[in-house]
Amino acid sequence: MTGIQSWKRFKHGMFVAGLATGGHLAAAAQTNNIIPAYDFSLSREEKVKLAESAAPPEISRKATVYVLERAGYVKAREGSNGFSCFVDRQTPFNLEPTCFDAEGSATTLQSRLYVEEQRAQGKSEEQIQSAVDAGYKSAQFRTPSKSGIVYMMSDHGYLKVAGASNLVHIPPHLMFYALYATEKDIGSPPAGANMPHLIRAGQPDAYIIVIPKSDMSH
Repeated sequence: MTGIQSWKRFKHGMFVAGLATGGHLAAAAQTNNIIPAYDFSLSREEKVKLAESAAPPEISRKATVYVLERAGYVKAREGSNGFSCFVDRQTPFNLEPTCFDAEGSATTLQSRLYVEEQRAQGKSEEQIQSAVDAGYKSAQFRTPSKSGIVYMMSDHGYLKVAGASNLVHIPPHLMFYALYATEKDIGSPPAGANMPHLIRAGQPDAYIIVIPKSDMSH
């Protein structure tokens, strides 16, 4: 698969994953009998390594690490650099090793921890999304208030994409908080695997995505 093909599948997957929080993908995945990518039977050490794979070791080894257990996330290690590494799941079928910087750890991460706690309690994706939406409106959860970085450099990322019979592998990439950013703000670059890309344009949780040429995954 070429770089641009990989990007197109990735961009589509990210867009659909955004819709999936309402449960649409969960229903589709159940119909297709797709097996969730995350393996709860992994050892604690393996779960830590998977979370750490989101960022270069110079960052992830000093980060706070959360591992996903049946009852939700458990803090496996306290970090010293403000970053937090964990395996995110925007749907119960995804596997998205992620490492938030200090700003993301104080904001977006809190909603992620809440989501898995609610899933463990048997709440539906629709119920969880409604609660998260209400949480942002009530200021229980906050979006990042300044620019920052999210490392997703692992080679073990997978998304459930509507219509696909298998989970889609996502390339290692970097995401930057870009509150309310539009394509114009990044120069309206031409489509290309090595160009910056924008998702959730114009929204408070907009992100600029960059897929580096070099492979930093491990």
